[in-house]
Amino acid sequence: MDVLNRAYRPSNVHFTLRGIDRTINGDWARGRDGLGMKRRLRRGDYRTLNLYFIDRDEKTNALGLCYYPTDAEKGSKGFYLDGCVLAAQSTPGGSLPDNNLGQTATHEVGHWMGLMHTFAGGCAEEGGGDMVADTPAQANATVGCPIGRDSCPGKPGLDPIHNYMDYSREYAAALPFPSLPRDRAAETLVERS
Repeated sequence: MDVLNRAYRPSNVHFTLRGIDRTINGDWARGRDGLGMKRRLRRGDYRTLNLYFIDRDEKTNALGLCYYPTDAEKGSKGFYLDGCVLAAQSTPGGSLPDNNLGQTATHEVGHWMGLMHTFAGGCAEEGGGDMVADTPAQANATVGCPIGRDSCPGKPGLDPIHNYMDYSREYAAALPFPSLPRDRAAETLVERS
């Protein structure tokens, strides 16, 4: 929670830990039957953020998964898909050397609040980037920490490798969100209520 609260503090968004459930289930721990896991473990209403920590998916190497907000009815499949599944190894002090500062949760919670990847629309004239005016266009996801990278040379600005919604290594994403994504995140929280 400390990592999330530090990242989202500039947006006036605060998370409060309401409880921890520890469940032993080999299938769930390996990312199998995610919907069944969420149906059983989910708490609260649609405004309640549920985080599920499991072993890293060795097939996909994914560090996390979180769905964008929808108009889900309580009890529907969409309602239960809500929440973020995270690799336990990506938590602070975890076993992933380039991804163990807890920022995987920051990134995935960004999706939960309606934020897209910085590279979502690529360099396109219409619909390029993440649909946030002050995020520079970016052709594709960042690998590592390539300071000065400009994957859309015909567009203003360098790739936003310090934005949590890119895939750069966690130590690169050390700067707070620019103003508009913060505003979008805060607006999404209001819409969830």
